[in-house]
Amino acid sequence: MIEALQYEFMRNALIAAMLASVACGIVGVYVVVKRIVFISGGIAHAAFGGIGLGYFLGINPVLGVLPFGIASALTIGLVSKRTKLPEDAAIGILWATGMALGVIFISLTPGYAPDLFGYLFGSILTVPLSDIILMLVLDLVIILVIFLLYKEFLSLSFDEEFATVVGVPAQRLYLLLLCLIALTVVVLIRVVGIILVITLLTIPAAISKQFTHSLKKMMFLSVLFSAAFTTCGLWLSYSLDLPSGATIVLVSGICFLISLFIRRFSVAVFR
Repeated sequence: MIEALQYEFMRNALIAAMLASVACGIVGVYVVVKRIVFISGGIAHAAFGGIGLGYFLGINPVLGVLPFGIASALTIGLVSKRTKLPEDAAIGILWATGMALGVIFISLTPGYAPDLFGYLFGSILTVPLSDIILMLVLDLVIILVIFLLYKEFLSLSFDEEFATVVGVPAQRLYLLLLCLIALTVVVLIRVVGIILVITLLTIPAAISKQFTHSLKKMMFLSVLFSAAFTTCGLWLSYSLDLPSGATIVLVSGICFLISLFIRRFSVAVFR
């Protein structure tokens, strides 16, 4: 791995992996604790419309995902909270609509979309400096929001009804949380792609949840696990000439299974 770092694209890939680990490690904890994994998947896949829009407008597709992802998050949140439509139905509708819009925008764009596969399944080895800067800015936004509203998000995560009773604007916080998920999706697109975002967003947090009930400790462990998975997956993909996004996800999945075994073994030993 050290020898590979002599190449600029590998250095950029490693930086992108670390930045993505911070975002998914922090926000992923709320996704797992609040059990909104399906909503996160809906936001991620609906954001594909933003990739198509970016191609259609001739701009960086990641910049197209940013407003499209936030709009999808707000729509899912508002529809599920303010209408009688079941939440899973709203997510399914927007999931399919966003994907369909992306396909239509791409079909209307003259020529061929050369990087489309990378946006779908990850292309961390081709991350340019501009995307790294964008990821850094989004990470800082996520960290700042969580730092300022940590107690409010804590109450929202474990008891939304109680939070509402004591005066916490639960619905607004919920919408803000969905927007943070959308920002995390943008950060993760280059690492694992739209299709596989939900895996990296949930697995590190799910593993950390097995070993602690403290939200802060979960975030810390989740960031560490995510950094380890992305680094290991990046090294394996480079060494074995495998797709980077899929390799990172596969490493994460294997480690999750190992963590289940360790957890069961430790419970059995110390019971």
